[in-house]
Amino acid sequence: MTKSEIASLLSDNHRQFMLQFESLNEYEFLSSVNDKWNASQQLDHIIRAVQPVVLAFTLPSFALKLFFGKANRPSRSYPELVEKYKNKLLAGGRASGRFVPAGLSYAQKNSSLKKLTDLVSSLNKKLTKKSEEELDQFILPHPLLGKLTLREMLYFTAYHAEHHKIQAAKNLETLLQA
Repeated sequence: MTKSEIASLLSDNHRQFMLQFESLNEYEFLSSVNDKWNASQQLDHIIRAVQPVVLAFTLPSFALKLFFGKANRPSRSYPELVEKYKNKLLAGGRASGRFVPAGLSYAQKNSSLKKLTDLVSSLNKKLTKKSEEELDQFILPHPLLGKLTLREMLYFTAYHAEHHKIQAAKNLETLLQA
C-alpha cells in the first residue's frame, strides 16, 4: 500500500468509526453488557492509541533511529499485519497500561470525536513528510505486536479503528436486545 492509500484507509476507517458514535444517545454511549467496553471507552481507547503514533511521526528520522532502531526485515502487508493482531487477541492479548481506557462522560463525546478527527488529520499530514523508504526503514514499539515498521504501525492504526467499531457495534446490538 502506498502512502496515499494508507492515508485514505486511515481517514476512511476512523471516519466510519466516528460516524457510528455521533448518533449515540447517553445511554448507548455509556452502557455496556458482559463486561465489555462501552462506546465511551472504545472512543477513549482509540484516542489513546492514535496519540503516540502522531507523536512518533513528528520525530525526525535520526531520532526514530536513535530511540527505536531500524527494521531488520521487510514490512508485512496489511492482511499479514491484521492477521498477526487477530492472532494476538485470540491468544489473550489485551490493552494494557496507558491504553486501558478510563472512559468519557457523555458531555465529552463531541469534543472527543473532534479530537480524534484532528489527530487523524495530523497523522496524515505527518505521513506526507515521510518517504516510502522511511516507512519501511524505521520501527516503533507496539505493546502487543512488538516492533513494527512505520508502515505496519499505520496499518495497525487504520485496522484498529475498524476493529473497535465492530466491537462497539456488537456491544450496542447486545445492549439494545437486553
